[in-house]
Amino acid sequence: MGTRSRIGMMNEDGSITSVYCHWDGYPSHNGVILLENYQEPEKIKMLISLGDLSSLEKKLIPEGNAVHSFEDPADGVCVFYGRDRKENGTNCTVSANMKEFIEIADWCDYCYIFEAGVWFVIAMHQGDKKPEKLFEYLAKE
Repeated sequence: MGTRSRIGMMNEDGSITSVYCHWDGYPSHNGVILLENYQEPEKIKMLISLGDLSSLEKKLIPEGNAVHSFEDPADGVCVFYGRDRKENGTNCTVSANMKEFIEIADWCDYCYIFEAGVWFVIAMHQGDKKPEKLFEYLAKE
């Protein structure tokens, strides 16, 4: 069973564009990968534009002529349901605001939001479901 997460980016109008990620949603995995490899807004937008993921990794695309598919992923490359498994209906979702984002992510374990150059995490099992700076959350683990 996966540790489900949503990965999103806050837009200028307060809406959030996000995708689902099935595996390893814990801050110690997905959170660290996001902090170390996804700091540039353009790279984050590209990640989200590729749709829902099976697994988050350091790279979005394989290098050179590396073979990459859902069944045979290249080392360190994200696996996307649409691109790599040819599934339909895996596009990103736009939530009008934080309340709506939390509602659509209610069945996830963790949510990650990039806003104004900072990654935030929401531990969905906590009652208040308030965003916390990811680096601070990780420091407590």
